[in-house]
Amino acid sequence: MRQIEYRTCPLCEATCGLELHMEGRDIALVRGDKEDVFSKGYICPKGAAIKDLNSDPDRLTRPIVRRGSEWHEVSWDEAFAVIAEGFKGVIDRHGRQSIGAYLGNPCAHNLAPIIYNRVLLQAIGSTNVFSASTVDQMPKHVSSGLMFGTPISVPIPDIDHTDYLLMLGANPFASNGSLMTAPDMPGRLRAMKDRGARFVVVDPRRSKSAEEADEHLFIRPGTDAHFLFGIVNTIFASGRVDLGRADGLTDGIEDLRRLAESFTPEAVAPICGISAETILRITNELLDAPTAA
Repeated sequence: MRQIEYRTCPLCEATCGLELHMEGRDIALVRGDKEDVFSKGYICPKGAAIKDLNSDPDRLTRPIVRRGSEWHEVSWDEAFAVIAEGFKGVIDRHGRQSIGAYLGNPCAHNLAPIIYNRVLLQAIGSTNVFSASTVDQMPKHVSSGLMFGTPISVPIPDIDHTDYLLMLGANPFASNGSLMTAPDMPGRLRAMKDRGARFVVVDPRRSKSAEEADEHLFIRPGTDAHFLFGIVNTIFASGRVDLGRADGLTDGIEDLRRLAESFTPEAVAPICGISAETILRITNELLDAPTAA
């Protein structure tokens, strides 16, 4: 007899609600939890695959160690001893910086890794630590740190009161918002469009979000900074820089102006593959919108 359990998906920061149909300890079916305050029934392919992940016959349930060309099941005590010996050997021969760590996305959303990863990494003593965030969002953390003093102070757009949304590379219709997590993110974006707001996506590929957008601008991969500096250059050239309530709380404006001087729309257009006319238009749309993000 099936029993329904409600859980939070541990696979990414969207933390969507799951409805798990259980047969004993086995997952028979995974659905999105329609009553979840965040996801409102949304579920991505990763969450839907939890059933197959849980029942995968190749899933490891006990530690194994390779001896020669064969794998052998061992106790947890022996596994930890082998790992410690391996770390020590590498550190003794090559130093602590010879070890690198990569933390997968679920490491940030499960209690045990949150507690023990930091302790392990401090014991190893290497600064070569990478993660899903390194691949996915590190520029956002760097810019947030420079602007607000800490890399985790990531600004979140107020979608419900935004009249113009310019989005680069993100795909919230697939990720349920990711760093921009809010209840029913796809529904919020559609509601934004329904009340007349404009939604523009800049992305090399035609993602689900690009399909939903009012306009999709294809951009050459790796040239986002050129496109953005083209916008910054145009804003300064227009004379419409107004700090408003941020006046007195901001420094470095003149440094930014000097940095952007050579990045005219005409200069960056051949690099990013978006015409100078389009860059000018997008900039003016941002400036003219009552609220924009």
